[in-house]
Amino acid sequence: MAHATNTTPPVRRFIKRQEVESISGLSCTEIYRRIAAGTFPKQITLGPKCVVWIESEVLAWVNERIAESRGEVA
Repeated sequence: MAHATNTTPPVRRFIKRQEVESISGLSCTEIYRRIAAGTFPKQITLGPKCVVWIESEVLAWVNERIAESRGEVA
């Protein structure tokens, strides 16, 4: 019996702004300010009044900030 290798891509999950604020500790205004500056993951537009972020991108951003503040390599 052959063993299957795990080739399943990582799960991507959309999160809304309130969760992005909670994870990042940033306000709504600061999130959009940093997106404009190119220093925060961009949102994805799902509809005229619906934007989301990819959870893994926000978590990666958080981990990079932690590494920077501790002088570690992310």
